[in-house]
Amino acid sequence: MSSYLVLKAIHMMAAYITVVLFVLRLVLDALGRPGWRKTPLRWFPHINDTVLLVAAIALLFVTGWMPFVHHWLTAKVLLLIGYIVAGRYALMPSLGLQPRLIAATLALVQIMAIFHLALTKPLLFG
Repeated sequence: MSSYLVLKAIHMMAAYITVVLFVLRLVLDALGRPGWRKTPLRWFPHINDTVLLVAAIALLFVTGWMPFVHHWLTAKVLLLIGYIVAGRYALMPSLGLQPRLIAATLALVQIMAIFHLALTKPLLFG
């Protein structure tokens, strides 16, 4: 199996796990169970996201794709930054319910856009 296929499989699996863990933490917060913050569910997403990032960087080297040249990839990186910021606010217990719901919605929309770009790799902006 080529290194591209292995890296892609690792990257995709880590991306799916990221989404599942984010939604799980949102649901636990919504159900009023903040105890997850004292379990491995607090730090495990960071390990998974590190694997996701390392696989993404390795894919860049293997494929030769470059942000700012391949515009879909640039959009993905910008959406990722937006997801990180929105996700952080969505899981911030000190904020009220409405700002957290807005942040969670923004984070999930950005995740969907990232997945769309990853699947279609459209030619953006000409």
